[in-house]
Amino acid sequence: MIPVVDISGWDTGGDAGRAAIAVVVDDAASALGIMQIMGHGIPMSAVQAFTEALDALFALPLEEKRKLRASLPGTGRGYIPQRAEKLSPTAAADLFEAFEIGSQGSDFPGLDLPPAHYPPNNWPPLLGFREVVEKLYAQLGEFTRRLTGIFSYALGVEESYFVPFTDHPIATLRMNHYPHPGTDSALDRNQIGMGAHTDYGILTVLWVDNVQGLQVLTSRGSWLDVRPEPGCLLVNLGDLLARWTNDRWRSALHRVLPPTDDEGNAVRRRSAAYFHDGNWDAEIRCLPNCIPPGATPRYQPITIGQYITERRSGRMYSTSY
Repeated sequence: MIPVVDISGWDTGGDAGRAAIAVVVDDAASALGIMQIMGHGIPMSAVQAFTEALDALFALPLEEKRKLRASLPGTGRGYIPQRAEKLSPTAAADLFEAFEIGSQGSDFPGLDLPPAHYPPNNWPPLLGFREVVEKLYAQLGEFTRRLTGIFSYALGVEESYFVPFTDHPIATLRMNHYPHPGTDSALDRNQIGMGAHTDYGILTVLWVDNVQGLQVLTSRGSWLDVRPEPGCLLVNLGDLLARWTNDRWRSALHRVLPPTDDEGNAVRRRSAAYFHDGNWDAEIRCLPNCIPPGATPRYQPITIGQYITERRSGRMYSTSY
């Protein structure tokens, strides 16, 4: 069972209420690196409108979707076809197709931000699509800012601790679609929906269909099925937050199996992940209160941009598992 954290009373519950929420957050972050958030403040009407926009996009003919591939190669912005990525080196290419938007250099006037981390978006010519997606993107950004304040409290630092590290963040929203494979579509015996991986950044907010497939690795080495409770958003921690906390908190290793219904029949699946990675030029170092007395930090200081670049290039791997 993935822990449920109700944050609706954070601003009104007083010290006792905040302490109770912080304990649940700390326990979940230490044990699995993933939690379900209730009381997140994002209306389900916005999620429903977003889901309809996502469906309209992926219903486009493949040749139309291919025209939406990233205008800046290697950045991932725009359309990503099925089997174009392989997140696990031991599995077949991943089944999902995706569309990604995120923070751009133009969002932060006056800052000289590298296009590799803040590339331009590539919007489809679908009526209303951009407005609906940008609305949810903004709401998820506000939610992550609120959540990092709660995380700060749980870690025993000032509630505003993460603010200077996240005021021009690398933030992306990736919409994933696992089409129904069809009756004549044979899968490789090593086929996976999305290969096992950890996310690079601070945290990821995840909306998923109520379709089985998502799993997280437990500390005992077994895979735990993840299906969110109604009205909840999933939040998993990334590598940077694990490094920041000297591995007091875990970066969640997760994967997606080929999606099926409860009878094992292949079905369609949708999800959306908002990656909150922080400022490219922010340097992170292990929090002193997460280092045992007399011990040395497990990680050397590193900038967020450098870490993400090295992870993408395969020169660095998470050591949380």
